[in-house]
Amino acid sequence: MNNILIFVTEQWLLVGTLAALVYLYAWRERLKNGQPITTSEATALINAGSALFVDVRDGAEFKAGHITGAVNLPYSKLADQSDTLEEHRDKTLILVDKMGQHAGSAGRQLGNKGYTVCRLSGGISEWQNQNLPLVKK
Repeated sequence: MNNILIFVTEQWLLVGTLAALVYLYAWRERLKNGQPITTSEATALINAGSALFVDVRDGAEFKAGHITGAVNLPYSKLADQSDTLEEHRDKTLILVDKMGQHAGSAGRQLGNKGYTVCRLSGGISEWQNQNLPLVKK
């Protein structure tokens, strides 16, 4: 432990540069997966007509309760069926999942295909916590 402290104090410039690069990499990757937005920001985009909710949960979870107007494109089928979103290419896709576990990966896949992507912070769980309406099929 003592050797590490000596190294850090003697090589503070290298350690600082490494820390800055790691931070920039993490920040870039986070944005690459789709910038997280709040429920109020998502609602504003939807009300302006410039966004579409894409729910990446499986069909059963989607039917149990989803956001009005959301399109269901399960994460497991995203690679094969992402072309179904082609008519919405001019809109921002707001990815919704249960709690945020798949939205980042889905965002990366869709972002690589040229879509503008955001992630709903906290997923459908946060939407429910805010007492916002869900549609049940």
